[in-house]
Amino acid sequence: METVGRRERKKLQTRQLLTDTARRLFAERGFEQVSVAEIAREADVAEATVFNYFPTKEDLVYSRLEHFEDELLAAIRDRPAGETILQAFGRFVLQPRGILGAPDPQSAQKLLEISRMIAQSPALLAREHQIFAGYTIWLTQVIAEETGAGADDPRPAVVATALIGVHRGLIEHVRRHILGGDEDLARIARSTRASTRKALDLLAQGLSDYGGKRG
Repeated sequence: METVGRRERKKLQTRQLLTDTARRLFAERGFEQVSVAEIAREADVAEATVFNYFPTKEDLVYSRLEHFEDELLAAIRDRPAGETILQAFGRFVLQPRGILGAPDPQSAQKLLEISRMIAQSPALLAREHQIFAGYTIWLTQVIAEETGAGADDPRPAVVATALIGVHRGLIEHVRRHILGGDEDLARIARSTRASTRKALDLLAQGLSDYGGKRG
């Protein structure tokens, strides 16, 4: 059992080394300008080793989002009695994490660099779009299970799309400030949470009266 434990620790160390190396190079030179072969050389591993851990170059940036998806779905499934899906989602999405929960200036700087890198890379933005589409599919299934919705009921998909839209809006809000030159994370966090609460309030109220055209 101890041998298995050491093997797993070694795998985690290698995975961390590869993501740290890749993100440093991407931040320095841009995602498109760095090859997987260069990452492997810098990390002192074979190129095949990189692909053993990460099927695509984009996964070196987005691998941690798997945990985010698991946590999001768990927040919906494990919400306490009496709490709605919207309330559970709001509680989850407003928790400090990523840039909005960086524990120290060094961590914050790294996250700022990653945000800039993603915003400036068409390949990473395309991959992000795929990831959010996957989130929406899985969240739709969970909502359907939680509500007992039938296969022809469109509401789980509508709700999942709206909720993931709120999360995407949060990310876009952060990036807009960062690309605009704002590096005050406390200020960004405050404005992002305020914007997110507005979006959640809109969903809570419903859309029937929103955007009515004035005569």
